[in-house]
Amino acid sequence: MSDRRVTVVTGASQGIGRELALAFAAAGDAVVLAARSRDGLEATATAVTAAGGEALTIPTDVTDIDSVGSLASAVLERYGRVDVLINNSGIGGPSGTLWELDPQDWVDTYAVNVHGVFLVSRALLPPMIERGSGSVINIGSISGKRPLYGRSAYTSTKLALVGLTRTLAVEAGEYGVRVNLISPGFVAGPRLDWVISAQATARGVPEEVVEESFANEAALKRLTEANDVADAALFLASDAARAITGADLNVNSGVVMY
Repeated sequence: MSDRRVTVVTGASQGIGRELALAFAAAGDAVVLAARSRDGLEATATAVTAAGGEALTIPTDVTDIDSVGSLASAVLERYGRVDVLINNSGIGGPSGTLWELDPQDWVDTYAVNVHGVFLVSRALLPPMIERGSGSVINIGSISGKRPLYGRSAYTSTKLALVGLTRTLAVEAGEYGVRVNLISPGFVAGPRLDWVISAQATARGVPEEVVEESFANEAALKRLTEANDVADAALFLASDAARAITGADLNVNSGVVMY
């Protein structure tokens, strides 16, 4: 058992997930790291412990109900509770016009980005409801609010998370559990590099042109950093946000403002 706040982060093996884990560990939380990549999880855990934090790694496939069940069992066996759940697992999905997409790629994108959030939330909400408190934070995207050429699978999953977040906030609110969404912008890192490359190919322009166009779309004329997302998540999980639920918080340097 631990006296620390217990935070579960899915997709914790890299990128935003790793930054979230490091930020919550720095805030004093015991962080549970879940993802499919065992090597990536170990790298995140090493970074957390090197900074003086506490980490528990649990390789998890969020699309598999048994794997998610094992995650929930391991967390409760170790800590006896869950205080914060951050549903960050997600894949970029296929790029191309809708009529060109492989149907299985479409299904696979929904399996991780939407069904995975459902399964993990379903497994970890009961202990929060029993305790009468908790914070669920879903990681969406500005892509759920505006079109991005060739990205119908990904963008539609992220819009689905808006509806899921708002409905779950209503369902869980009477039990003291808050549910919110963060919509990051173009976050610098490997996934954005892949998106830039795919967009450059689709548009027939150099990658530098796409990257510059992404930055110029933002009111702040900058890409978003992973630690910007982590800072917002820390706020939403804190008592300072005790009256905030069902919110969709834009953390995208002003690319979208609704």
